[in-house]
Amino acid sequence: MSYNTIRAAIEGRIAAEMAKAPSYPVSYQNAPFTPPNGAPWLQVFLRLGDNSYATLKTINRQTGVLVVNVYTPVGTGTGANFTIAERIRALLDRQTISGIIFDAASGPAQVTPASPEPYYQTQLTVTFEAYLD
Repeated sequence: MSYNTIRAAIEGRIAAEMAKAPSYPVSYQNAPFTPPNGAPWLQVFLRLGDNSYATLKTINRQTGVLVVNVYTPVGTGTGANFTIAERIRALLDRQTISGIIFDAASGPAQVTPASPEPYYQTQLTVTFEAYLD
C-alpha cells in the first residue's frame, strides 16, 4: 500500500457514498471546487501522521487522521448537518476498508466561525492506520 492508495481508497469510499441519494458535492485537497450556493456540501482531507516499523522487513505502520467538514446553510438548525455527519460516521466508524483500519469517529464538533461563511460547519475526525510496503 502507498500514500496514494490510502488517499484513493478513502476518497473513493466517501465519493461513492455521497453520490447516493441524497447526494452532496465533496471537496478534496488541492482540487478545484466551488461550493454550491445555499446547499449542503462536504470537505475531505487527510493528515498523515507517524510512520513506524511494523515488522523487521519492509512493512511500515502509517497512522493518520481523516477530517471531514460538513457544511449546511445557516439558520436551518443542526439536523441536516448532523444527518450528513452520521452518514460519514456509519460509513467509516470502526471499519476496515481496503486494508485501512479506522478507529471510532469523533464529532461532529461545531467549527466557529465557519470557513467559508455563510455556512453552519461541523467537523468529524477519524484516526486510522494502514500498512505500507
